[in-house]
Amino acid sequence: MTFFITRRRLLIGSAAGLSAIGLTGCDGVVQNIKVQNVLAMAEKLTMKSQRLLVPKDKLAREFSEADISPTFRPNGTSQPDSEDYARMMATGFADWRLKIDGLVEHPVELSLADLKKLPSRTQITRHDCVEGWSAIGKWTGVPLGPILQSAGLKPGARYAVFYCADQLEQTIDGSGTYYESIDLIDAFHPQTILAYQLNGKDLEVAHGAPLRLRVERHLGYKHAKYLMRIEIKDSFASLWGGKGGFWEDRGYEWYAGI
Repeated sequence: MTFFITRRRLLIGSAAGLSAIGLTGCDGVVQNIKVQNVLAMAEKLTMKSQRLLVPKDKLAREFSEADISPTFRPNGTSQPDSEDYARMMATGFADWRLKIDGLVEHPVELSLADLKKLPSRTQITRHDCVEGWSAIGKWTGVPLGPILQSAGLKPGARYAVFYCADQLEQTIDGSGTYYESIDLIDAFHPQTILAYQLNGKDLEVAHGAPLRLRVERHLGYKHAKYLMRIEIKDSFASLWGGKGGFWEDRGYEWYAGI
């Protein structure tokens, strides 16, 4: 237990320390090679330790209604700036579809209404941002595991890759578009949900409308917002920087378990 608390403090403390000396947020972290070396060692040790010692379905701590933070600061992008997203937003996301494909037997496209008809889970959890802040919120959404089961995973399926509508950098090859990935152990964790509500209301744009990932045993940058597509893959090596996520391609660790 002490190890995991120390890890959280290490990750958050590193970013906070960099901010204090003039380097801000995510860019600050990736510019410091000493921090990168420490985080790389911590990533390998933490993933091996957690997978060996912690039951795969062990839940992250859940809180009461009284613990919900009075304000929940949005993380990452506050609104995608594409014309497609603006069009979907104007119609209340009536035309939005979540595509699930890759190594599945039955590729599907689901509307927000389709997702809301499925069994849901509500959980009050703490969001820990690597930039040094935390907030507690009540999330409601659809557990990811049963959706993947219904799609039918093919042999070789190992990772779920989440493609998003927000673009953090303007690039020709698409590498500036936000994406994330988790392995199937985390995808099938009971608290891993595709969330469409925060604190009893449909997601606001700043929080990832219409759908975002909640993967509660990980730091905030793994909780991809503005979901458009989930691709099941055997590897993410062929994706842009080959590290499995927008920030991972820029130096963050892929395994952000806390």
